[in-house]
Amino acid sequence: MYRLYKDRVAFFVVYIQEAHPVDLWQMPVNLREGVLFASPRSALERSAVALACVRNLDIQLPALVDSLDNRAERAYTAWPDRIYLIGRGGRVAFKSEPGPFGFRVRDLEQSLESLIRAGGNRR
Repeated sequence: MYRLYKDRVAFFVVYIQEAHPVDLWQMPVNLREGVLFASPRSALERSAVALACVRNLDIQLPALVDSLDNRAERAYTAWPDRIYLIGRGGRVAFKSEPGPFGFRVRDLEQSLESLIRAGGNRR
């Protein structure tokens, strides 16, 4: 979708708090793949973890990093991960179920097409 719509819509991934930091609890897949990060204690540390995440997952979208007080995550109920479509006026036009299993690309695409048709797509 990013490649298809990026000339008409601004896309961002927002890195929120680490889901499985080594100082809280781990998942076996993190141990196997060496994805081992402690909870960041500064904005610089969180940015470094976010950069590693973006690189490891080969994320092509521009990335933003939530503040240490998790302001964006709390405002949007973004944990563990969700997809949001926000119109030009700041109104949430689409909110996915928690991911990754709740992501239904077709539902997002339909909402995006509706927003574009309504003129709420201008960057």
